[in-house]
Amino acid sequence: MWLFSRDPVRDFPFELGPPDADPEAEPLPDPPAPLWRLLRGRRKADGAPVSVFAHSLGPGVDPGATALARAGLKRLRSLRHPNILGYLDSLETEQCLYLVTEAVTPLRRHLRLHPPSGDSGEQEVAWGLQRLLTALAFLGVSGLVHHALGLDAVFVDPGGEWKLGGLERVAATSEGTPTRAPSDPPRPQDPPELSDPSRGKGDPWAGDMWRLGCLIWEVFNGPLPRPGALRSFGKLPPGLIPPFSELVAADPGARPGPGPLLERLQRPGAFLACALVRTGLFLEHFQVRDPSERRTFLQELPPLLESLPGPFRRHKLLPRLLEALELGSADASALPPLLQVAKVLEPPEYQERIVPILVRLFSSPERGLRLRLLQLLEEYIEFLPEATVDSQIFPHVAHGFLDSNPAIREQTVKSMVLLAPKLGEGRRGGELPRLLLRVQGGDALGPLRCNATLCLGRLAPHLPAQTRRRVLAPALARATRDPFPPARAAAVAAFAATHGCYAPPEVATRVLPPLCALTVDPHPGVRQQAFRAIRSFLEQLEAAAEAGGVQEGDTPSAAAVPGGGAGGLGAAVSWAVTGVTSLTARLMGGEGGAAPAEPPPTQGPPQSPAETPAAPPKEPPSEEPPPEEPPLEDGDGWDDDWGSLEDMELPRSPPTSSPEDLGTPPQPPTPTEPPPSAPPPAGGGDEGEGGWGVGGEWGTEDAWEALPSQHGPPPGRRQREQQRRRELEAKRRAGPRGPQKLGARKLD
Repeated sequence: MWLFSRDPVRDFPFELGPPDADPEAEPLPDPPAPLWRLLRGRRKADGAPVSVFAHSLGPGVDPGATALARAGLKRLRSLRHPNILGYLDSLETEQCLYLVTEAVTPLRRHLRLHPPSGDSGEQEVAWGLQRLLTALAFLGVSGLVHHALGLDAVFVDPGGEWKLGGLERVAATSEGTPTRAPSDPPRPQDPPELSDPSRGKGDPWAGDMWRLGCLIWEVFNGPLPRPGALRSFGKLPPGLIPPFSELVAADPGARPGPGPLLERLQRPGAFLACALVRTGLFLEHFQVRDPSERRTFLQELPPLLESLPGPFRRHKLLPRLLEALELGSADASALPPLLQVAKVLEPPEYQERIVPILVRLFSSPERGLRLRLLQLLEEYIEFLPEATVDSQIFPHVAHGFLDSNPAIREQTVKSMVLLAPKLGEGRRGGELPRLLLRVQGGDALGPLRCNATLCLGRLAPHLPAQTRRRVLAPALARATRDPFPPARAAAVAAFAATHGCYAPPEVATRVLPPLCALTVDPHPGVRQQAFRAIRSFLEQLEAAAEAGGVQEGDTPSAAAVPGGGAGGLGAAVSWAVTGVTSLTARLMGGEGGAAPAEPPPTQGPPQSPAETPAAPPKEPPSEEPPPEEPPLEDGDGWDDDWGSLEDMELPRSPPTSSPEDLGTPPQPPTPTEPPPSAPPPAGGGDEGEGGWGVGGEWGTEDAWEALPSQHGPPPGRRQREQQRRRELEAKRRAGPRGPQKLGARKLD
């Protein structure tokens, strides 16, 4: 039958012993008790680390020790509690008895490697004592007593929690205190009533409470040399001295029970009422807490993270936050602490544990969660693989361009600066510019149009060359006609920051014309920036002319694109301060639109000196900003904030436009014709605020208005209205006055 025998260790689902034979690996932990040898192991299925306790069997082994080992295995298998060492599996062969538990380290060795010091050390000990007292209280409620509590019976998991083990001598309270075997030498941690029965026995847990007091003393002062050393407190924290004195009382009846002691130490101001204990206890019952309590806890958590131990944050807090977000029991307030804790993870582990959750959250229908993801994008964008961003994240983010919430649209536009470098060339050359142009041309809020213009300037280095030539200059030229003044200033800044993207012919025909129109802008800040940008482009044209002109087919080099004016647009101008997050309700209520209440005054066509006295009075172009629009800052401050929407008057109707813009767009001026005497209307023609859809013809967006010919310009809209009004007034005056009498003959 030996042919059919199998090795039980080979079929065991756990590997026994060290996972590898690396000589530089950390040495094996010290044995926690004479009964067991502690080995490292791991689960064969997933490689998760475990702890393996081995007890030798066979001839020459003390039968009493083997009986204790089997009793401890039986107790550990039957007692399941979060604060008791977690049992996984066991195996008995002819040579050894194996007990597999969760991965732990003996407390004695943990204290030797990480002695408690300072406030953080006291918090770790407080959290461990809370776990230990909870386990002892559970045993007491179950009618059991440990009888062997000490450093060798306590273990520490990777998260810093203390686990109660060493259950070989656990017995029911009805069995009384077991007697010491003759072979067991007395230990300093033994309660005095064991050697002096005259002291009385007290409650069943009195012996465990004495041993707990000795354990507390050894945690802070090292091994206990003799029982008399307990009279000196040594390095005990002041908050632990009163309960320690009660635990080591000579009278067993004066020692408190684990339940009452735990309740007293958790009161406000007591030793266990620290941030680590409060955080750990809240996480234990996070799923059953009220939503408002969970939200308050998550909002108060980020400032406390630095004071929490690193193992606790990584192995206890992070899994709870991931679980809460995955199950939907936490809202967007869980993202800041989650991302802050996840920074300690290595990139492979980050992509394995965090990235799948983030991808799933981007598809969430909850707006607050998606908004918070976009606001915190800078904290985790470096960990996102390019393929994941292009195929799984961007399709969900792109829906934000069409969202009815202005705050979502604003953050979506801003996030493109971080997401675009990780997108494929197909999206960067097609879908991304199309979505940005839709916001820039069709959004009802001026600040969002302004941010879309800034985003286009910042994304210029990442756009394919063909897309840049087709989209960039016409889009920025269109922004120079935006009725929102900061949007026009953003267009000038974007032109200046991307000057390396344009060949000299494009500068002369597509860039300088809209910039020259802004030299008579009503706002001084826009005018000054326009003059500065024009001088920069003129220097570029002069340099090209001195170099012998530009040959046909020459294009700007790709290396010149990222170097755009003055360190790039990111250093030249900041995002517009939109304030849409605080004004969402107001804007959704019908007051959206950031165009000025009235368009800037439009100048009439030039007139000869003889016609000037007879012409109707016209408004001279005002050099001061109109009262309906917020003035821009004068000077050099491209980085200054544009202010908030709350300080601006939000009009209810788009600006009017002239009928000349309804037809075919006029052609650009020829070099022989003089420049127009007035800039194009700020409203951008008939389309106004609502007609800036992406369906416009990009080839004509930067066209100038038709210049006056030698026979004089056609009459403007205002002149035609005044002429028509005068004709109607003359007809009315020429007609009969008063009602006609019945039978009266009408006079010729």
